[in-house]
Amino acid sequence: MKARRIIFRIVIIVIIGVVLGSVVYTINAKRLMHDEFPMPLGFGVSVVLTGSMEPTLKVNELVFIVKADEYKEGDIVVYQKDNELIIHRIMLIDGDQVVTQGDNNPVADDPVPVSSIKGKLKFSIPFIGLIVKGIRSVPGVLLILAAAIFLMHRSWQKEKNDGDSELDAIKEQIRQLKNEVETSGNKVEGLVAENASQAGTINDIQAEIDRLKREMAIASAAAERAGTETVEPAGEEPPAQA
Repeated sequence: MKARRIIFRIVIIVIIGVVLGSVVYTINAKRLMHDEFPMPLGFGVSVVLTGSMEPTLKVNELVFIVKADEYKEGDIVVYQKDNELIIHRIMLIDGDQVVTQGDNNPVADDPVPVSSIKGKLKFSIPFIGLIVKGIRSVPGVLLILAAAIFLMHRSWQKEKNDGDSELDAIKEQIRQLKNEVETSGNKVEGLVAENASQAGTINDIQAEIDRLKREMAIASAAAERAGTETVEPAGEEPPAQA
């Protein structure tokens, strides 16, 4: 359980780091490098904002874009024009210029240099872009951070409560052991008192026996003395002297 909580906290910290890191990186890329679609690892995600590519790509569809060494006609690409990102299909490649057009647009776009292309479409996921838009917004970032902090605090609080419960259980065990020791002590004291009482009775009996022995010895000695005393014969007068 403790290991699971540690893993959970690590995941939360990683999420916070990824969100903050991506926000900081995106802000710096836009302000310092004027790059509206930074792709440091060679791929990026974006959200379709208009219906110019319907029915191929719908509004709020999440698109995954990868860099490519070369492009061909028919590729759906993302390119930057001024400070705007556009996702359209390549209709014509003329040297270092490309002409794009939205599948739902009646006319083609103005030619743009190949260097302005960020990458081509790899795959897309419908409707998920709405969530990504929310996450990338300032309220979304704050909400994610608040949720992460709340979950971390809840995890710590739960661990503290579990620790308190374990401590209470240990205290209860100590109390029970103490009661058992006191009960055992009372029993021992009772046995000692009983043995002491029995010992007192035995001592009294022994003292009485010793007293009787002494009295018998005295009586016996008196009888012996009485038997050895000299007694004059009776009935005769002593002879008269001349």
